[in-house]
Amino acid sequence: MNLKIELEKKLQNPIADSSNEELYVALLQLIKDQGKKKVTEKGKKKLYYISAEFLIGKLLSNNLINLGIYEEVKQLLEKEGKSLEVLEEIEPEPSLGNGGLGRLAACFLDSIATLGLHGDGVGLNYHYGLFKQLFENNLQKETPNPWMTEDSWLIKTDVTYPIDFGGFRVQSRLYDIDVLGYENRTTKLHLFDIETVDDGIVGETIDFDKEDIRKNLTLFLYPDDSDEKGRLLRVYQQYFMVSNAARLLLDESVERGSNLHDLADYAVVQINDTHPSMVIPELIRLLQERGILMEEAIDIVSKVCAYTNHTILSEALEKWPINYLEKVVPQLMPIIRELDNRIRLKVSDESTYIIKDGLVHMAHMDIHYGFSVNGVAYLHTEILKNTELHNFYKLYPEKFNNKTNGITFRRWLISCNPKLAALITKLIGEGWKKDAEELQKLGQYIENEEVLKQLLEVKQENKSALVEYIRKTQGQEIHPDSIFDIQIKRLHEYKRQQMNILFVINKYLEIKEGKIPETPITVFFGAKAAPAYIIAKDIIHLILCVQEIVNNDPQVNPYLHVVMVENYNVTLAEKLIPACDISEQISLASKEASGTGNMKFMLNGALTLGTMDGANLEIEELVGSDNIYTFGESSDVVIERYAKGDYSSRSYYEKNPAIKRAVDFIVSETVMKVGNKENLLRLYQELLNKDWFMTFPDFESYKKTREKAYEDYKDRMNWAKKTLINISKAGFFSSDRTIAQYNKDIWKLQ
Repeated sequence: MNLKIELEKKLQNPIADSSNEELYVALLQLIKDQGKKKVTEKGKKKLYYISAEFLIGKLLSNNLINLGIYEEVKQLLEKEGKSLEVLEEIEPEPSLGNGGLGRLAACFLDSIATLGLHGDGVGLNYHYGLFKQLFENNLQKETPNPWMTEDSWLIKTDVTYPIDFGGFRVQSRLYDIDVLGYENRTTKLHLFDIETVDDGIVGETIDFDKEDIRKNLTLFLYPDDSDEKGRLLRVYQQYFMVSNAARLLLDESVERGSNLHDLADYAVVQINDTHPSMVIPELIRLLQERGILMEEAIDIVSKVCAYTNHTILSEALEKWPINYLEKVVPQLMPIIRELDNRIRLKVSDESTYIIKDGLVHMAHMDIHYGFSVNGVAYLHTEILKNTELHNFYKLYPEKFNNKTNGITFRRWLISCNPKLAALITKLIGEGWKKDAEELQKLGQYIENEEVLKQLLEVKQENKSALVEYIRKTQGQEIHPDSIFDIQIKRLHEYKRQQMNILFVINKYLEIKEGKIPETPITVFFGAKAAPAYIIAKDIIHLILCVQEIVNNDPQVNPYLHVVMVENYNVTLAEKLIPACDISEQISLASKEASGTGNMKFMLNGALTLGTMDGANLEIEELVGSDNIYTFGESSDVVIERYAKGDYSSRSYYEKNPAIKRAVDFIVSETVMKVGNKENLLRLYQELLNKDWFMTFPDFESYKKTREKAYEDYKDRMNWAKKTLINISKAGFFSSDRTIAQYNKDIWKLQ
């Protein structure tokens, strides 16, 4: 392919004379054309990966890399006086996900395509995503986040289905986004929508009429569920997603030769968390509609569906009131009751029943009527087996398995950190791009001073680039030679951003007393809090207040700086991660199923400061305890403390002067001047009297370990050695490895 000729054909103009917008659209079309050539339905059995979220990020550069033409395009544009980086800024980020669940699903689709497996993703075409985050008066404000433009990655198809809810029907429409594998096949992200959705019912905020389902069904990801209308809307969304997925699966399987009795030979469904759980009764219903009796339909579906558990948090293991399902999907309730009755006849343990206390337990249905249940990190799976889902494990030990999460190295290194990727390729060749385990070859350079210096230079260049970006976008001046200490993830109390900001407060007060750090420190936060999650929003408020106080204090800001990035998303992650020195992975042990941010940071040469939680455990095993900074109580201690119910946050507050001083600062005159009394008092009381995710017991250990990391940072060559060890051991966390394991143990695609 002659790139210049192809591009100018689409532009109908010389490249040099075209606008950046015209060039962006021409490249987008070129990529779609090239991707189409690699679409194939080869393979008898097909995977349907159903997920409420696919946080795919911008696709331009990633797709160029996967087509193998990134460098060629970049150089051609430079020759013509244009910049690929400028074109990347034009692209809106698709608002199709929020946190780790959605980002993982996006990485998995990339790896499914890269490994040449026959599988597609299925989700919803959200018009506004979660929300666009703005900061006003040191508070989070939620606004719509539109992303669909006339020229986008979305491809409108002719596929439509009639979907029946209680009392009315809607017509769906399928839109596709091509997922290009690295030098391999193109698969699809199938996104269902309805054409009656009315973007006009949304104003400047994310408030809208939650009852008019025909107009609002696919407007937002996770609509505010603080009222019944919002909770019902979530049920409508989930059924709409799975009913479309189930119909598509059946139609495609029949087209490939299935007689439906042999459906398990033609299709496998991965239920990603509990949002898609209704696919089980819906598939049973649709099979009955097509003439298969209930008994056999249940047997067929039980061989088709597999479930991934992503959390032990009870609020995330969805339980819907029966009356919600009776209202939204009355056609499913007789099937769900039948599924529950069958369990009651076989099993005496009431804790495993599907229907209990007027609620339908989605995860219970997935476990009973799926053939596989997997956790997403070794520790998480062990906790599921031994405590959280122990009663199910006793029933079905053969169903439980672990699939430690992974990330796609193409995006999280080649795309977002080209300088480091180039250095790695120079040292060990190209092989690591397809086989991440080849990164282990970097181990031969751990004592090589020249390589270590180059590694430090790359990190410094990435830090300088981030400094410039923050200056442009947020008007903040950051010291480029400071330690970049970063915590970016969804705002949730169990992820403990509150512990991080208490440390920052402690550090601020120490500097005020004259205890000056030898190396300046910049602490970055990036996080959105769910609109109805009051305490999470209060934590954001405190972070923003402390940011204002610290950054405007001339006595402190030469040594300590706080940056809370606005509207944290994949694009921002791609700028922050390559620049990071210390990666904050400080969730309460036993609560983070895996994490994938920890893997991205490790790959990009940041050192982990973390609890023994999620995949941090596996990171430590790989890199050794000298190359990670671990602290805090073990998951066993935490689980036992919850079981006893004897934790008293106030006793820690009264015994530990550092905790008391930092917590009292929240309601001090200094913070009250820049903050909102109601938010600050509420957070203060929450920490003092509850602290449900046990910030205080870990605080002293956290403080000590973080200071040790700051001290170690001064020895630049030794620090570089630690970072190189981390990069060299990151290959295990490739999503290609994860997907190969899913396929070998669960999907069995050819």
